[in-house]
Amino acid sequence: MTSTQQRTELQNQIWKIANDVRGSVDGWDFKQYILGTLFYRFISENFANYIEGGDESVNYASLPNNVITPEIKDDAIKTKGYFIYPKQLFVNVAKNANDNPNLNTELSAAFSAIESSANGYPSEQDIKGLFADFDTTSNRLGNTVKDKNSRLSSVLKGVAGLNFGKFEENHIDLFGDAYEFLISKYAANAGKSGGEFFTPQSVSKLIAQLAMHKQEKVNKIYDPAAGSGSLLLQAKKHFDAHIVEDGFFGQEINHTTYNLARMNMFLHNINYDKFNIALGNTLIDPHFGDDKPFDAIVSNPPYSVNWIGSDDPTLINDDRYAPAGVLAPKSKADFAFVLHCLSYLSPRGRAAIVCFPGIFYRGGAEAKIRKYLVDGNYVESVISLAPNLFFGTSIAVNILVLSRHKTDNKTQFIDASGLYKKQTNNNILTYDGENNHIEQIMKVFDSKADIAHFAKCVDNEAIADADNDYNLSVSSYVEAKDTREKVDIKSLNAELKTTVSKINTLRSEIDKIVAEIEA
Repeated sequence: MTSTQQRTELQNQIWKIANDVRGSVDGWDFKQYILGTLFYRFISENFANYIEGGDESVNYASLPNNVITPEIKDDAIKTKGYFIYPKQLFVNVAKNANDNPNLNTELSAAFSAIESSANGYPSEQDIKGLFADFDTTSNRLGNTVKDKNSRLSSVLKGVAGLNFGKFEENHIDLFGDAYEFLISKYAANAGKSGGEFFTPQSVSKLIAQLAMHKQEKVNKIYDPAAGSGSLLLQAKKHFDAHIVEDGFFGQEINHTTYNLARMNMFLHNINYDKFNIALGNTLIDPHFGDDKPFDAIVSNPPYSVNWIGSDDPTLINDDRYAPAGVLAPKSKADFAFVLHCLSYLSPRGRAAIVCFPGIFYRGGAEAKIRKYLVDGNYVESVISLAPNLFFGTSIAVNILVLSRHKTDNKTQFIDASGLYKKQTNNNILTYDGENNHIEQIMKVFDSKADIAHFAKCVDNEAIADADNDYNLSVSSYVEAKDTREKVDIKSLNAELKTTVSKINTLRSEIDKIVAEIEA
């Protein structure tokens, strides 16, 4: 089955499940049950494969729970980070789901047992609360236990019906594709809360390549606004797993999305000891200060959100913000995320950050922060993208690439706003075939060549002069191509002269005919 066929089957199956539970869990909240069930199936199969160890004579799902010794359980938790008894496996729960009057409570008990199995082990914080948003007793599933069980059964049976073989051998990103599909279908309800926490896969590919460009290996990769983990995982997909030596780090403020990010790590076979996703507000309560610096940073922080800013007088002394001498405006935290990323970046690293375009030309504190970035020679590239690439917003965003190892005093500007392919309600960047948008951007990013109407490298002195005043808008330096039709005035006049002559001749002939009729 090709990737296109797998993606189509996944979408059809999800929509079928959505129709089965419609009227209760209808809309954006439905994602918790689909994504949670995908995760439950994956870790069950992954765990069973681990216990069986490739021995085809062993079928873990068919074993009784009482054959599991404390030694087996202890060893499994130390390796996998959690434990699932045979009767708690997805395949066993889904098999009898239609006829189980206690499905919702047994499912809840299974989730609780999986989470609590890690208590007292190093993986405890990575497993704790993973199923917190999969509420099997919620009235959204129905007012009666029977209704709840009926809808839970529909979701379990639907996910069980996905016939893709082993999850890790799929041609598509099941979790990411499911998330994108749900956002697209429930865009009106998802709105900002959907797109804000998920970076489309095509944009994620570009950001990962920018951050890790020409680095044979990185110590670790970090996202301070991790969302569902899609950006971190693109780094894993783009490079061999071993290139990221010490793992994947991220912080997320939204509790539901924080759970999704941790699920996503497991779904991509990143073991608990190779990722660290923290819950909290990056700007005022940052984690991983002891783990910095990072060789690669990727991020799509929320656009122009409020933050405490100058209302907290201690922040101006924070080592992340102090070097700029000013804090980002309280109503626009964009540059607070940028300065945070720069502070966590290693001397050999790059950060690729999705940014709202307004921060590159507005005045006030933002202009002062741009001055700090340009004078410090930290800005490698500013890339403008096409509109409507993201869910929940049609804004044409920019990617800011920061570097601490530039070899010149120039800043590159790339106008990639014309690179996109229309797909359903959104645009995408293509990444294969002849018209490969990401390849086009990466080629000029690498060469730093000047290309008319597409890319230009500008001396930092020119950016700082009075005319530009540290403006970093791509349109200020890359002249847009004039797509207006050119008119040849001489040729047009000649055509008009001929046309007028023909009109005069026709009038003369008409006058003769009229005169003959009247005679």
